[in-house]
Amino acid sequence: MKRRSIFLLTIKRIFVLTLAAVLLAWATGQIDAIQKIFYPYPYRATVEKYSRQYGVDPLLVAAVIREESRFLPKSESHKGARGLMQLMPATARWIAQSLGDKNYKDEDLVVPDKNIQYGTWYLANLQKEFNNDLTLALAAYNGGSGHVKEWIEQRQLELENIRQEDIPFQETREYVGRVLKSYAKYIKLYKK
Repeated sequence: MKRRSIFLLTIKRIFVLTLAAVLLAWATGQIDAIQKIFYPYPYRATVEKYSRQYGVDPLLVAAVIREESRFLPKSESHKGARGLMQLMPATARWIAQSLGDKNYKDEDLVVPDKNIQYGTWYLANLQKEFNNDLTLALAAYNGGSGHVKEWIEQRQLELENIRQEDIPFQETREYVGRVLKSYAKYIKLYKK
């Protein structure tokens, strides 16, 4: 009983201190600093380097990384996607071949520089494939471009009025929503 009381007291103190920090940040106009804790931007130089090289908004790349791996470079999904941008090894091998990278190995997917390079190139490729439609490019990043093309061909998605809520796969629909929400936050917090 005593241990539980100490635990509850500790939780209450943490809550009060957190609330005080948020109120202080709000009162001093520093709320963006608090939000940056939840929307960090590690690997910024690498993200910006490859974003410039491949013509992708670096804040979009940061949003994708946040939602894919929470910036943990050794992340691996239950389906086998790996690294910061959660690339499947087969996709990464295709990217390596497209880029002429003869030294690529699947182990490279947990190397931040390589993963960000390949993921950013792939995102740029999908944006071109889907005429810079961000919803379609993100849906393809998550669910595969074949599925997105199929949804368009079967008129499950209307090209004239593409909406996230019309995406047939729930996982992909929710993924697109999360990335777009994060992207909006990154724009608000980091756009110069």
